[in-house]
Amino acid sequence: MDTAPGQSLYPLHHSKTIHLVRHAQGVHNVEGEKNHDAYLSYDFFDANLTPLGWQQVENLQKHVKAIGLSKKIELVVVSPLLRTMQTAVGVFGGEANTDGVNKPPLMIENVGHSDHPAVSSLNCPPFVAVELCREQMGLHPCDKRRTVSEYRHMFPGIDFSLIETDDDTWWKPEREKKEEVTGRGLKFLEWLCTRKEKEIAVVTHSSFLFNTLSAFGNDCHPNIKTEMCAHFANCELRSMVIVDKCMIGSNNSTTNYPGKIPHGPDLPSDATD
Repeated sequence: MDTAPGQSLYPLHHSKTIHLVRHAQGVHNVEGEKNHDAYLSYDFFDANLTPLGWQQVENLQKHVKAIGLSKKIELVVVSPLLRTMQTAVGVFGGEANTDGVNKPPLMIENVGHSDHPAVSSLNCPPFVAVELCREQMGLHPCDKRRTVSEYRHMFPGIDFSLIETDDDTWWKPEREKKEEVTGRGLKFLEWLCTRKEKEIAVVTHSSFLFNTLSAFGNDCHPNIKTEMCAHFANCELRSMVIVDKCMIGSNNSTTNYPGKIPHGPDLPSDATD
């Protein structure tokens, strides 16, 4: 039982820093704010970013570079939908792609009819697409994905190997229940704990973030709970620490030192207390 009210201590190597990002403004966000029924339209199937959304991406990219975060991130995990992948490569990817470079770009030019140039995969962390962090599924065509084959053409530098089927077998006509989204989010965090990387960016969606984070913070000050669980704005970034209390992962410490080198007597003075 913890005896220090308001504080908790955990070994550093049983924790990770995760940088959570909601995608930038998509075409479905604009129309959905005017009329919520627009979310039911197949006109917004796998919605892409708006020009304003790309401006939001550019501004977040400037922020993560200015604070040195872009050099710390070891892995970018992204929901396999067009708007999240556009956001992820725009924020955490390399500069504009350069001709003559053998390494495939993260994104080819004009994805989603955006007129956006290709994005290089040089000097940036690896990117991996994971279905567990998709948006709340069902009913809304904007949350239905394309085939992995299509995505591999558009985003050659993203790793899609963890997605088991080419077609979208996760999306159903019925809306996924909120408690199901929460359960999926907790499974996703468990998966993150198994990764060796210590600093991970996750680019995902509003409902997924809200329902996942709402499962946490009940033992904290109410202001902390509110800060954690408030709905994300488009292209908002929040950094959090995830603690692996159940030792799901098995990472060894890179900073701990065993001491007693050379070996010698070291009986502490309170050993007989």
